[in-house]
Amino acid sequence: MNVDETILSMRDGIARASEVRFAHPLNIDILKGENIAVVGCNGAGKSILVDTLLGRYPLREGSVVYDFSPSESDAVYKNVQSITFRDIYGSSEANYCYQLRWNLHEQEDIPIVREILGCIDDDAYALLQRFHLVDFINEPVVQLSSGELRKLQIVKALLARPRLLVLDNPYIGLDAPTRSMLDKALVELADSESLQMIIILGSREEIPSFVDSVFVVENRAVLGKFKREEIGTVDSLPDESSVDVLREKVLSLSSDNVDFSCDEVLAMNNITVRYGERTILRDFSWRVGCGEVWALSGENGSGKSTLLSLVCADNLQSYACDITLFARRRGTGESIWEIKKRIGYVSPEMHRSYLRNLPVIEIVASGLHDSIGLYRRSTDAQMQSCMQWMEIFGIAHLRDSSFIRLSSGEQRLVLLARAFVKDPRLLILDEPMHGLDPQNRARAKAVIEAFSRRKGKTVIMVSHYEEDFPSTLSNRLTLKKVK
Repeated sequence: MNVDETILSMRDGIARASEVRFAHPLNIDILKGENIAVVGCNGAGKSILVDTLLGRYPLREGSVVYDFSPSESDAVYKNVQSITFRDIYGSSEANYCYQLRWNLHEQEDIPIVREILGCIDDDAYALLQRFHLVDFINEPVVQLSSGELRKLQIVKALLARPRLLVLDNPYIGLDAPTRSMLDKALVELADSESLQMIIILGSREEIPSFVDSVFVVENRAVLGKFKREEIGTVDSLPDESSVDVLREKVLSLSSDNVDFSCDEVLAMNNITVRYGERTILRDFSWRVGCGEVWALSGENGSGKSTLLSLVCADNLQSYACDITLFARRRGTGESIWEIKKRIGYVSPEMHRSYLRNLPVIEIVASGLHDSIGLYRRSTDAQMQSCMQWMEIFGIAHLRDSSFIRLSSGEQRLVLLARAFVKDPRLLILDEPMHGLDPQNRARAKAVIEAFSRRKGKTVIMVSHYEEDFPSTLSNRLTLKKVK
């Protein structure tokens, strides 16, 4: 192949660092004008492949050549914009905690959207309009929902006018109308002669129509480069017998954390939550009975995560609200640890706060104590419970791996095991399938379904995908943005 036809050409590339090295030397070509999808299961090495191609992992052997013409420079940092969709609440890794979004007044240096974008010229304003973000120009970034934040990241990346735009799992956390809008925007961008895209996906079904070629990655090996129409759009799923075995394993678990004396798990009466001029919830009331399974839905920014932060007492406004949890009125002297000891919880904000260089087993065990790290020695029985849930979620082999070196999908499985490990009475799952490939989505759904069938277990789950909700669903709540 003539190198003049390529925007990127790697020959016999071997990464210097062994932990990001592929099974075979990398020989990759991306043609000028070609839009690429990279697909594979969780932990296959999709993001590592792209980062290696873009020079983020130096090569021990081989070479890579870039040609970003008509750019004046072939430097990657001047021509490539990447969006990994790790939430950017907070200004640094060191000062971030997942409660920050709900307790903004504790921080004085949170930037507003206008500051993140810089000068709002006509092009910027047009992009903000396209992504329905104009009303947020003067809002603190920390107040955006995860879906709104992702749209902001796309706008910011496009304003840099890159030659190559990398989108890592762009659809996660977006409601159906926003996914449709993003699809339309990407199609329009793909028609531009000055922009190419690499999209990293866990599912073949999500490959957009404008993609020309697909790299399939499996077990740190590139299986090949295929035309989009050659690989199909049907993802493999686990066979039903293995799913049945998984359900039976969860159903057979004994529980030491069950109290059936409380018929009503949660009661909220006329709740109002405001941040400055923005009202998130107004005169909101809700009842959740013991054993119910709730689907909580609504468009991005409708208040779903805010509502759940009130339940878990991560939001300080919860102490000014009329909330009763497990028959005890909020603010009557209970500690936050008393509130959390009966609740299992996973959310995008929690995922963002767990960027820690700790072994996986310690992350899971921290769920027993509702801590970010593991600050209390666990008993042998507790560690056995950790391993049991890790086996259920298919991550037992990652026991001693560093959490921060896992793929985002593997990290999500770890945090799911953490949410289940104390066998909670109330399980709160805020977009639990974020970043999971089809096999692991099916696994997680089967676990949730089986858990919810056990006596005294109550589940509240948020998802923008109807197929993610368990078949045991008994109730629905759809939030709408407050006008």
